[in-house]
Amino acid sequence: MAEPADSSGDNTQPTEDILNALNAIKNVPQQDTDMPPPTEYEALLAQLKQSPHDPNGWKRLVNMAEESGDMDKVRASFDALLQQYPNTSSAQIRYIGHFLQDPSTFGEAEDLFKKFLVKSPEVDLWKFYLTYVRRVNTIPSTRDAVRKSYEFAVNHIGQDKDSGDIWRDYIQFLRSGETTSTWEEQQKMDALRKVYHRAVQIPLEGVETLWQELESFENNLNRITAKKFMTDLSPAHMQARTTFRQLTNHAGALFPPPPPAPLNRPELIIPTLPTFNASERTLIGKWKAYLKWEESNPLELEEKDKSVLVSRIQSVYRKALIRMRYYPEFWFMAYTWLNSVGKHDEALTILKAGIEANPASYLLTFTYAEVLEVKQAFAEVHAQFDRFLGVLSAKLEELEARTKTEESQNTNNPPLSANVGDPNSQSQTSFSSQQSDERPRKPSEFAERQSEYGLAYNTYMRFGRRAEGIKSSRAIFGRARKDKWTPWEVYESAALMEYHCSEGGAGVGSRIFEKGLELFADEVEYVLRYLGFLISINDKTNARALFERVIGTFPPDRARPLWERWARYEYQYGDLDAALQLEKRISEVYPHGMYCNLIPPVTSDSSCLLDPPIKRFAQRHTYLGTDAIAAQDLGFALARKAPQALARTETNTSILSNTGSIGASAGSIFNNNHTTSHKRAASPDYRKREERGGGGGGGGGGGGSGDYVQSHKRARGMSPPPPPPRSERERDRWDPPPRRRHSPPPPNWEREGRERAPLPPPREEEKPKVYNLPNVISWFIGELPTPTSFDGQSFYCPVFRTEDLMNLFRNAVIPSSGRTKTPPPPTPPRTGGRPPPDYGPYQGPGGGRTGRRY
Repeated sequence: MAEPADSSGDNTQPTEDILNALNAIKNVPQQDTDMPPPTEYEALLAQLKQSPHDPNGWKRLVNMAEESGDMDKVRASFDALLQQYPNTSSAQIRYIGHFLQDPSTFGEAEDLFKKFLVKSPEVDLWKFYLTYVRRVNTIPSTRDAVRKSYEFAVNHIGQDKDSGDIWRDYIQFLRSGETTSTWEEQQKMDALRKVYHRAVQIPLEGVETLWQELESFENNLNRITAKKFMTDLSPAHMQARTTFRQLTNHAGALFPPPPPAPLNRPELIIPTLPTFNASERTLIGKWKAYLKWEESNPLELEEKDKSVLVSRIQSVYRKALIRMRYYPEFWFMAYTWLNSVGKHDEALTILKAGIEANPASYLLTFTYAEVLEVKQAFAEVHAQFDRFLGVLSAKLEELEARTKTEESQNTNNPPLSANVGDPNSQSQTSFSSQQSDERPRKPSEFAERQSEYGLAYNTYMRFGRRAEGIKSSRAIFGRARKDKWTPWEVYESAALMEYHCSEGGAGVGSRIFEKGLELFADEVEYVLRYLGFLISINDKTNARALFERVIGTFPPDRARPLWERWARYEYQYGDLDAALQLEKRISEVYPHGMYCNLIPPVTSDSSCLLDPPIKRFAQRHTYLGTDAIAAQDLGFALARKAPQALARTETNTSILSNTGSIGASAGSIFNNNHTTSHKRAASPDYRKREERGGGGGGGGGGGGSGDYVQSHKRARGMSPPPPPPRSERERDRWDPPPRRRHSPPPPNWEREGRERAPLPPPREEEKPKVYNLPNVISWFIGELPTPTSFDGQSFYCPVFRTEDLMNLFRNAVIPSSGRTKTPPPPTPPRTGGRPPPDYGPYQGPGGGRTGRRY
């Protein structure tokens, strides 16, 4: 066989083409990879694009651009600033001012005027525009252009209280016009009269001066017609003057004068992100009061002038949205008002702008989604929720990173504890965190944000079911299951939606709950919801299996709600043997009482915290708060009626003689080992609530919680149950001497005796020192539950350390009682049924909520 022509070559070597390509790469001159460092301006601009909510940073950026003299930087800086803060008139004036220094750039200035003016409600920008117009139109042939510019301005912002200067300049401009004939003079007088008549009916600054000028003008023309004109205009003018005084009171705090600006430049007034501190909440209240006042038509405009009223209110809302840009409530108020006056397109535009300014706003996003759903624009709703969930997810990522950083810093630099070396320090503080063996709990802020994230998914699923059916809702839930931030509330919502809205929903709901249990087995609330669901569908077998499966996975201090919920079920629907067996198990898990390890012992004898046998027995026989054992057999019904109603100025000292024996006898019924302590009697309203609420059980089967001293009252979500009686030492610390407290009002016979034979005044040194509590404080004390309500018998009602409370009182600022205060609002009656609807202002998250009930 013939050998190849070139058999000596090595086939593993690079080919000639590869070698040529490598040589070509080597011959290419190497570029300098060392990029020059960014300038301070470029670094700041990049930083503001990443974190745009930095007013001071924007001001520094604009100042750097202006000082550089580079018009490209000026344009870039102001364009970026006005994209973040639209309609900021101070920035717009400074921006336009750069193009008014050279006539060759007037065209660019006019383009900016066209862009900014129509959307701006700020008078200072319109003044700047009119100054420019009069500057470039100086010859007589252009007077008509100036007149049209003034008309354009007063039609847009002539109702503003600060537009008085524009009206006066307009009048002066008309006066300065030259005429060559009687007809032209008459036209000039008619034009002046028309402008005067419009101006004196508006609450302007200096409206009284305009009225005097009008009166002089009319008298100079014709005294007879002057009297008629002034008489016709007088009511509207007087209403304008009155309204101006009210308007000044409203707007004075909303538009403070800007600080002095350096280099004769307008100071940039840029809105900041809200913190909702006391001053900001006050400002919010003032803005809302001002807007509602404007909506009330203070000028009393008639129906034929409705367009003027709408223009006034719309201008005020525009100002509010500029100053309060990052408060979603004002965007929602503007949207609602525009809808109410029939401006639906403008309302939708406002809503979109509000979402652009506040992309993480639940209020605006949910409102916009409902608007789109009504229009059946379902694809846009999906896109809106996709965007919203992406924004919330990014915020959770940021919060998690910040939380981890803080935890690492705390780990590296542990804070010094005042109780170092004290093994009981953890149990002696009422504000300490719970100790358990499970994995670390999430920070409260992160848990709240995650629950709110779940609310977005729940709302999204509800939309899917309403608009496209249960299959769409299932698809959204499937997406939520893949999201690492999805909380347990989404699983519960999906399960209940299947149960209520699909055939065979009970089985599907149970499977969803079971899937969620794989992820949230350490969440007591989720387990409680699952258990309650199984009980509600009468699946007692799986309910019992679930309880037995999870009860051992929680430490005793976290398992209390589960024991209580199952006990209520057994008391109401189980048999007696099962109930007794359950009580035995509870006593084994909590040998000193179910709530004893939540609170520090007040005495060395721990037996004082044991649940008395009668307590559990009575809880087995209560229903819907009715506890006949406590009310009738143990005398609590009579004990409630015995104390007399307290006056607002009465204190502990004045009622001890009336209530001491009753309180001692009632308190010793369930706590034989307790030393009887003085108890402040409940306020009249509180006793009425007790009488209406009935006994202490709660829920379906009865079993309440809390010390049985006050268990005749129906348990409410966040209502604190009574605490154990205090020791003698604590009473000495808490109960001041009687001589320092108010004395009770004297009885009638004593007052009559004093009137007949007044006693001589005591000596100066014997006069007791009397302290007058303010009415608000007295009312507040009267509304508080009795001291026995805080005994640690509930998770939400620990026994507070004496030192903690004393520090609170030491640092409290008590208002002076020298000036008269308005009485507190009457307390609405409370009943055991459904609370009345709340038509008051929105109180924010948690407003009026009393906690979750299982």
